[in-house]
Amino acid sequence: ASIILPVYNAELWLDECLESVLQQDFEGSMELSVFNDASKDKSMTIIEKWKVKLENSGVLVVIGGHDSPSPRGVGYSKNQAIAQSSGSYLCFLDSDDVMMPQRVRLQLEAAAQHPTSIVGCQVRRDPPNSTERYTRWINQLAPDQLLTQVFTSNGPTVIMPTWFCSRAWFSYVGPFDEGGQGEPEDLLFFYSHLRKGGGVIRVDQSLLLYRYHPNAATHSVLETTIWTHRVRFLEERALPHWATFTIWNAGRQGRRLYRSLTAGMRRKVVAFCDVDENKIRKGFYCHEDSQERPKPRVPILHFRAARPPFVICVKLDLTGGAFEDNLRSLHLQEGRDFLHFS
Repeated sequence: ASIILPVYNAELWLDECLESVLQQDFEGSMELSVFNDASKDKSMTIIEKWKVKLENSGVLVVIGGHDSPSPRGVGYSKNQAIAQSSGSYLCFLDSDDVMMPQRVRLQLEAAAQHPTSIVGCQVRRDPPNSTERYTRWINQLAPDQLLTQVFTSNGPTVIMPTWFCSRAWFSYVGPFDEGGQGEPEDLLFFYSHLRKGGGVIRVDQSLLLYRYHPNAATHSVLETTIWTHRVRFLEERALPHWATFTIWNAGRQGRRLYRSLTAGMRRKVVAFCDVDENKIRKGFYCHEDSQERPKPRVPILHFRAARPPFVICVKLDLTGGAFEDNLRSLHLQEGRDFLHFS
């Protein structure tokens, strides 16, 4: 197994991260492939120090990198780290995270049984109370939801820092997009993976300490860029199966989705639905920017009066469970009767 570790100015976290590589209880052959993306801090010194310790304990260490004036981005670094490595399995690791000792062993067992899947795991958040809703989502999605909830704004249903997969499958799907800052390379890879029929598996143990800091690279991706990718993926993967559908949420998010759809897909929207009496009283939504004459008017219904399938633009885990109760009361099947897009 090769641990894939892109590094950019990670001196604060590297000791703990590399210690967690040393502590792996996996008995098979293990390699650490580090790619230094033009770090300006002491990252390289720390890596060189650990190379000795790791090789003494039987872990092969491959180090690559460049020292151009500016970094080339996470996608590029991961591709390079993978290219210079040689294991049959790839275990992705972020330089600010910490693996539990069982991580490589347990994820490799799962990956060996599911050679065309991305295998993730549960995580512990540090600090523990950061992004609680997101962390719950990551850790608690049911196995079938790992495939049905791929359209939400949360992104991949198993998160990139927990990914583990076979090299053969990565080569078939990949490589990562190298657009650099602003491109969600993990999301785009995840979409390609699903397009090619890949599965999504999660080892239900907490195998990673996943650090949160507000200045992480994740936050540099433009929300509008991600939104566009998500809408296109929804149109490609889900909406063709439905002759008509209803958008659940007559508010801002629902209308934004409606306006973002291609004209052909927009025509499939038979209604918006909501619980808000004020919106329902309006009776319909008029698409003012439309080129069509007359301008499309889409009815706004109470959710009990609306018909599935639904594309749901209501944030989960927010309204004290009221929305979830409403949805459950309809006895629908996720994936067939509704999809979450929020």
